[in-house]
Amino acid sequence: MNNKKANTYWLLLPAWGMFLFVILYVVAASAYPGGSDADKAATGFSWQHNYWCELMATDSQNGKPNAARPIAILAMMVLAISLSIFWFTIPRLFTYKRTGSQIIRYSGIASMLVLPLLLTGFHDTVINIAALFGCIAIIGLLVNLFRHKMYRLFYLGIFCLLLCGINNYVYYSSHLLQHLPVIQKISFLFFLLWFILHSLKLYRKNILFHEGSSE
Repeated sequence: MNNKKANTYWLLLPAWGMFLFVILYVVAASAYPGGSDADKAATGFSWQHNYWCELMATDSQNGKPNAARPIAILAMMVLAISLSIFWFTIPRLFTYKRTGSQIIRYSGIASMLVLPLLLTGFHDTVINIAALFGCIAIIGLLVNLFRHKMYRLFYLGIFCLLLCGINNYVYYSSHLLQHLPVIQKISFLFFLLWFILHSLKLYRKNILFHEGSSE
């Protein structure tokens, strides 16, 4: 039984990867020289005014070389790999038809594979492509959460989509744009929490399965 349990630990890789991403995010923010749309001459990273993508820029907004860039790029790669593993494993949480499983799995992975293209300068295009694939995967996930009566995860997912909608509204309408960096961070944290809770539930499901099969 212990060996079977050990074989399920890898299901927690997405959760640990997302924790590592948050740590790297904070480290990168501490290395950011400064400057934002609100104040070009500011020093240091402003949690109120700076965006995540600014940490990956070659130069900071105040014109200094951006020391945060290598750490931020590493953080992005850790997140992309972690979420790719998440989308690959999460169909195991449900009783799927094969087609539905593959759509969720590979659209989710595709949304992560395009993220490194953010470094090419086509920010909006890359974000839109990633969002398209991500929405397909998330909608499929929500449908199956509802079908399997996992209502807490379902409603938390709906809330995450609502936050995503608010982000897009503010970005494209420029209404309350000064608040977008904060809205972005709140949305990011809720999505990470949602994904982590899925990984923990999948892990517990496999532990219970192995305990039951060993009786």
